[in-house]
Amino acid sequence: MSLKDLPADARPREKLLARGAAALSDAELLALLLRTGTAGRGVLQMAQELLDRFGGIAGLLHASADDLGRFKGLGGSAKRAELIAVLELARRALAEQLKEKPALDSASAVKQYLQLHLGQRPHEVFAALFLDAQHRLVALEELFRGTLTQTSVYPREVVLRALHHHAAAVVLAHNHPSGQVAPSRADEALTQTLKAALSLVDVRVLDHIIVAPGQALSMAEQGLL
Repeated sequence: MSLKDLPADARPREKLLARGAAALSDAELLALLLRTGTAGRGVLQMAQELLDRFGGIAGLLHASADDLGRFKGLGGSAKRAELIAVLELARRALAEQLKEKPALDSASAVKQYLQLHLGQRPHEVFAALFLDAQHRLVALEELFRGTLTQTSVYPREVVLRALHHHAAAVVLAHNHPSGQVAPSRADEALTQTLKAALSLVDVRVLDHIIVAPGQALSMAEQGLL
């Protein structure tokens, strides 16, 4: 069943226009993107199943293209492309927010931004947010990639990229594909090494954030910086 086959008062589009987007459930909003279901499965049912599979809106935003492709009804490219486009819009919206406001004033946005970029990677990725003197975002760079359990990070390269961006401060970040965000002793040691290296060129390390699907941990908030 498609949206046009629903009773008028149950159609998400009409409901949205009449009462506002906040009046719609997550499944109804998602159904607007999907537009049609599959044989024997209405679009609202499909939307709810998609949310259930990925653990709600947050989980869906962190899903990869391959993950979406394995869901029945998203094997084709069109619907998957639209969902991926929404994900990219979310990333860009958060990036714009961080470019306008100091990162320290937008801690939750920083975590969400990094989760969207790194949370679903199957391997470890080390990245850095380079910030200006007002602690607004200049650039996000993925600097190193590793295996599922270990990433080699070279302080010299991090320093060079900070100088390239004329950064005044950085927020370090990496993901834990295992799903656990608790920092290891190696994470703590690396943070201190990078903090010392960057201080030599007068660049502050504001935080080191560890992300996993659906969660993030700030080492600064944990008193580990």
